[in-house]
Amino acid sequence: MKYEPKEKDYNIYVQNITPTSNSFKNCLWAFLVGGAICTLGEVLLNVIESYGFTKDNSYGYVSMILVLISVMLTSFNLYKKIAKYGGAGALVPITGFANGVCAPIVEFQTEGEVFGKGVKAFTIAGPVILYGIFTSWLLGLIYWIFTL
Repeated sequence: MKYEPKEKDYNIYVQNITPTSNSFKNCLWAFLVGGAICTLGEVLLNVIESYGFTKDNSYGYVSMILVLISVMLTSFNLYKKIAKYGGAGALVPITGFANGVCAPIVEFQTEGEVFGKGVKAFTIAGPVILYGIFTSWLLGLIYWIFTL
């Protein structure tokens, strides 16, 4: 005869195995990590501008440097640890997007260039790119209709 747990027993079991989280602590870590990434970006911006680059050019260089740092940290398996504590603070900025593209490449590199790296590169970032382009197209269409 198979044991059928009662609803009360099942709810107690689920409550015992469900990990608890401290929302305030998670928000604080996200704020600190996201703030550290933004602060690094501002420091890089000031340093690059001090070498005589225009502000518009400096923005591009800062983005490229932050993406490079993120890809390097992902390659050394360090960005995962930062994201574990930083949560959305580490995953929302451009560094999180770079990590989302690089992580599957690192994970599936043993399967070869095409079927490993090439196929898996956009498994996480692909939907973001697709829906971002579609949304911008839709909003552009709405804007165009209203400006007629």
